[in-house]
Amino acid sequence: MPRGPKGQRRPADVISNAVHVMRIATGEITETLTQDGKSTAAVALG
Repeated sequence: MPRGPKGQRRPADVISNAVHVMRIATGEITETLTQDGKSTAAVALG
């Protein structure tokens, strides 16, 4: 669970994640994956 600036616990941004998933599902945005199924950001990090 994420922590606030003073160390208090707070819930993750669930609504933002739900909106992102909805946009991928409706085709509004596309999720870029490499040939092996990993995201391009994960491949860039190693």
